[in-house]
Amino acid sequence: MYPVKEKIILGIDPGTNLMGYGVIKVVGTKVSMMAMGVIDLRKYSDTYLKLGRIFERVRGIIDSYLPDELAIEAPFFGKNVQTTLKLGRAQGVAMAAAISREVPITEYAPTKIKMAITGNGSAGKEQVADMLRRMLDIDKEEMPHFLDATDALGAAYCHYLQMGHPEIGKGCGSWKEFVAKNPGRVKGIK
Repeated sequence: MYPVKEKIILGIDPGTNLMGYGVIKVVGTKVSMMAMGVIDLRKYSDTYLKLGRIFERVRGIIDSYLPDELAIEAPFFGKNVQTTLKLGRAQGVAMAAAISREVPITEYAPTKIKMAITGNGSAGKEQVADMLRRMLDIDKEEMPHFLDATDALGAAYCHYLQMGHPEIGKGCGSWKEFVAKNPGRVKGIK
């Protein structure tokens, strides 16, 4: 049983051009999407203006949805050091916005989020988006154009899964066992 009766979780997928966000509401064991979208920063050429806009928009999202917690995707370490540095700055500013509103933060590696959503740590963004659409029963028309939004929703959903399962135990030996242990995560294929 889940220790929290009702909780709102904000997920953030940091980016310097597009920053995704997703908000879920948990009531008992039922999870529903409240919102998802992107903060579009492409029109700003100045790095510091982008960072200021990230801070303002994340605080605005926090003020609108009043999340209990923030789940944020950790920057991955790529070959380009400058890109990694810029991504880290964007993540840090989003975290600072949450800290300014006293929202607790949990950071998740991209592979952990993908594993939680799809069962495959190297899944593609499209696969993550499709699984979230099915698990949260989101109409195809509601799915965003940019996958940064579904990545953020994935961070929030991963955090929800970690709330109920703080320690990862032995996996399931079969699909039948998985379905028996996770009835809320399995829906019919549409």
